[in-house]
Amino acid sequence: MIFLVAALLLMGVVLGTVAHVPPQVALFAAAVIGGWLLLFAAREFRARGRRY
Repeated sequence: MIFLVAALLLMGVVLGTVAHVPPQVALFAAAVIGGWLLLFAAREFRARGRRY
């Protein structure tokens, strides 16, 4: 339960910060985070394929 509260609090802080930056900065940050997540997913997918 505490994890859920902490996650919601963190999400509120991040969304509040995004509301105060220019849209170009928010889109750039979103692109960087999305790219990082895609790289992470690809690495996990490849690592999982090697175990079988």
